[in-house]
Amino acid sequence: MKPEPLTVVIMGLGYIGLPTAALIASKGINVYGVDINKSVVDTINEGKIHIVEPDLDGLVHEVVRKGLLKASTSPTKADVFLIAVPTPFKEGHIPDISFVEAAIKMITPYLEEGNLVIIESTSPIGTTEKMYDLITSERPELKNRIYMAYCPERVLPGKILYELQYNDRVIGGINPASAKRAKEFYSLFVEGELHETNAKTAEMCKLVENAYRDVNIAFANELSLICDKAGIDVWELIELANKHPRVNILQPGVGVGGHCIAVDPWFLITHYPEESKLIKVAREVNLYKTEWVIKKIKEKAKEFEENYSRKPKIACLGLTYKPDIDDLRESPALYIVRRLIAEGYRILAVEPYVDDFSEFHVYETEEALKEADIVAILVAHRQFRNLRIEKNKLLDFCGIVGNS
Repeated sequence: MKPEPLTVVIMGLGYIGLPTAALIASKGINVYGVDINKSVVDTINEGKIHIVEPDLDGLVHEVVRKGLLKASTSPTKADVFLIAVPTPFKEGHIPDISFVEAAIKMITPYLEEGNLVIIESTSPIGTTEKMYDLITSERPELKNRIYMAYCPERVLPGKILYELQYNDRVIGGINPASAKRAKEFYSLFVEGELHETNAKTAEMCKLVENAYRDVNIAFANELSLICDKAGIDVWELIELANKHPRVNILQPGVGVGGHCIAVDPWFLITHYPEESKLIKVAREVNLYKTEWVIKKIKEKAKEFEENYSRKPKIACLGLTYKPDIDDLRESPALYIVRRLIAEGYRILAVEPYVDDFSEFHVYETEEALKEADIVAILVAHRQFRNLRIEKNKLLDFCGIVGNS
């Protein structure tokens, strides 16, 4: 790497980009964060944050105050360029790398010989090499003159800062020199072990990690469907089965959401349809579980209406894709609420981690429970654990509350 002072440009200041920028800046490295959303840029330059993540607000405030982190809507010259933009999928679950391509095109005019370009965004296999070709097609004088690597994040929302620093990282270069240069860079702020490989293997590693988790969640969700039909308490069943020393079944839920597990398997399924049959079935099981939850709520509502000759008020507790965070991306709980509202059901949505939600009114937990005829637990937030709810009102899809 170049001697200090090192300058890093990070493209994308979301759930991964901003914590990464703050962590790198905390090591005394000058970081320029780039985001196309001007309100995000302005918020960060005020030393504030636009996402919920423990300890991030204080760290961002400190590095901005020291002048180590500055945000902008456009990049600048630097030594290292790190891409941390979203990679959703288009209709038909086709991976969309347009944000990665746009970020690469934005930085290309600023690249110089010896620069290091790193992609962290989840990407189809071969994307890093494709982006290198894109750069060198526009800047042919940089061919074999820059370093390029892929290094996926593998962090847990709610523990991002800790895991960015202490988790192992897989670093895949387009060539061994690029992997080595990227490893030198990550060693400046990562305490976990750094594993060098090639770019394609690193890209595949990210997809495999999340497909593995999706398959295991699908097994738990499928068990919940079987147990419901068989009249068995799935939570007790899993607890007992996990007493086996080599069994570790996960907890079922209302589906799978988030920016990784619900998305990444499609990157494999789309490009390798004949070879990814198990992965595809797991995706289908987890998508079906969400539809099954909607069906269960509708059945409960129909039963109530037949008994009381009026439509019930249904409290839906939780909108985020997993417990104790504010992230709504690909959330099955949010999808469930939107579907029920669109179909005319009277929904009292509750989400303690989202203050401002313009789409529909969000209720306080106590208010919703007081008004509700039916209570559906969609997300296992800690605020919902051990609530006392009348058994005849309750649909607990997370197995976390008590009955009165």
